[in-house]
Amino acid sequence: MKRHMVILLSGLVAALALPAFAETGVSGDKVLLGQAAVFSGPAAQLGIQMRNGIRAYLDHVNAQGGVHGRRIELVTEDDRYEASVAPGATKKLIEEHKVFALIGYVGTPTGVVHVPVLTQAKVPLVGMFTGAEALRVPFNRYVFHVRASYYDETEKIVEQIVSIGGRNVAVFYQDDAYGKAGLTGTEIAMKKRNLKISALGTVERNTVKVEEAVKKIHAVKPDAVVMISAYTSIAEFVRQMKKAGSGATFYNVSFVGSKALADALGKDGVGVAISQVVPFPWGRAVPVVKEYQELSAKAGFKDYNFSAMEGFLSAKVAVEGLRRAGRGLTREGYIAALERMQDVDLGGFFVSYSPTNHAGSKFVDLTIIGRGGRFLR
Repeated sequence: MKRHMVILLSGLVAALALPAFAETGVSGDKVLLGQAAVFSGPAAQLGIQMRNGIRAYLDHVNAQGGVHGRRIELVTEDDRYEASVAPGATKKLIEEHKVFALIGYVGTPTGVVHVPVLTQAKVPLVGMFTGAEALRVPFNRYVFHVRASYYDETEKIVEQIVSIGGRNVAVFYQDDAYGKAGLTGTEIAMKKRNLKISALGTVERNTVKVEEAVKKIHAVKPDAVVMISAYTSIAEFVRQMKKAGSGATFYNVSFVGSKALADALGKDGVGVAISQVVPFPWGRAVPVVKEYQELSAKAGFKDYNFSAMEGFLSAKVAVEGLRRAGRGLTREGYIAALERMQDVDLGGFFVSYSPTNHAGSKFVDLTIIGRGGRFLR
């Protein structure tokens, strides 16, 4: 009897000595994050660069011992930028990979079908490479944005067009939730100035069939064209417009994938403008940019770009939330920790959250593509 009691007590003491991690994706030495984004097809560079930025920062954190003694690991799934594929990718991350939280999603049409899956599972997501209102309104307590909205971006673009005398403004957009979000933002900005869009042209997602859009938009001889699509279709549209003799100035929202667009356009990219929601990744004055460059190069990603910069910032926010949540990590505790982040300085880039606002940032800047594909502010 004594022997049995000793064995039972020894087992109980051993069990109490071991930390109990009931939360999915959390162990004594590891936290697992998941990313569902586009890693193949015409928009692949958006997801690849976002992932590169995330990995650059996570590699650094892990080299310093992780967060509260836990390494942060990233597992990814390719949603191919297709709404039909997206829900399954998130479901696989949650149910098969058993991730603790999600990070760095890419796109509006995929985002709107990813979010119901993670919301039902009550799994938090930090950082979405999209500024669509459909992913911000109504408020969702499981989604934390890091970037400004498309409404913020299109307001800045229209303000710039009008300030230099532009009045005849056309819109070229991807015929899906992403394109329509940018179109609505442009309409709001134009209406605010008592102006109307002069022509509309569309392109189907993951195609470059822009001929009809070129015909419609070139016919009105616009001063400027606001473009809301991915880099492959934008590049084809700009090339065909220039070939047709258009003298318009071309403006893109940030989702286009700036570096990928500059590469795709080559010499035709000179003068094309792009709104940005993260700091200029080739400068050195902003501390977080300097940090991004150093850690990105160390991780083997020396092709600095806006998409990777956004991934890097998303990773910084996610890690800061983990630090503030403490050693006893739970999803609810993580959400609460993120919601306590008020005007947090990530190195010259600020984010703010609260229990009723997960917008993160309203930072918007304008850049143009210069000669040799270099970016100018």
